Amino acid sequence: MAKMCNLYDATKCSACRGCQVACKNWNQLPAVIEPFKGNYQTHEDTNAETYTIVKFFEYDDVFGVKWYFRKHQCMHCEYPACVEACPRKALYKNEWGAVLKDYQKCVGCQYCVYACPFEIPKYHKGHDIVTKCTMCAERVNEGGIPACAKTCPTGALKFGDRQELLAEARQRVKYLRANGFPNATIYGEHELGGLNNLYILGDVPEKYGLPSNPKVSSIVSAWQNVIQPWFGLLIPLALAGSAASFFTTRFLKAKREQQEGGVTHGTHN
Repeated sequence: MAKMCNLYDATKCSACRGCQVACKNWNQLPAVIEPFKGNYQTHEDTNAETYTIVKFFEYDDVFGVKWYFRKHQCMHCEYPACVEACPRKALYKNEWGAVLKDYQKCVGCQYCVYACPFEIPKYHKGHDIVTKCTMCAERVNEGGIPACAKTCPTGALKFGDRQELLAEARQRVKYLRANGFPNATIYGEHELGGLNNLYILGDVPEKYGLPSNPKVSSIVSAWQNVIQPWFGLLIPLALAGSAASFFTTRFLKAKREQQEGGVTHGTHN
């Protein structure tokens, strides 16, 4: 099966948030009510029961207030840091590019939470697991498309073959640059080796709350390449070191007391 992805065109998005509602409906997720923060964004971030949101960014320029919108969810990276970090191998990539989780293996350790450069996975305290968007893999496997893409009324969100959507994105960016969006760009084509959630942005990534050069923490590489392979040996080595330290300390203490004329193991000098 070819690599599949979502393509989101921020310049077509009306922030109707139909994608949020569709995601909630399909995944049977409860409403999560958050305090009003003084803007139109319904949630400050995704959470364990909200897999996608539309983020709002407000700027002032010479023409007045300018709004930028961005659909925020798992990026389904080509080389996902969360998969590398998971000690139970609960996270994995399927054949067409979605990053999925086996919840029977998840122990809620949250390593994936800290590994993700986009801070997407969220911990569900009640169930002691970490959740995130699945790109509606069960729908796609049956020949459908993700619920968010199915419901988008403006055509801002599409799902399909990644190479075909990239070609469409390049043409769209070319058009935008010639029609008042000189900084228009594709985000996700090359970032972190490629993302399976692609963006067409009307301005630089930072204006949409995205890092222009996302990076995976070096801690993840250390865990994957150094600590995790040797983890089984590190525990007995640590125990052996503690035992050696205990007996060495006792020996030195006894020797010092003997030299000072003190009492050692109940024998008086």
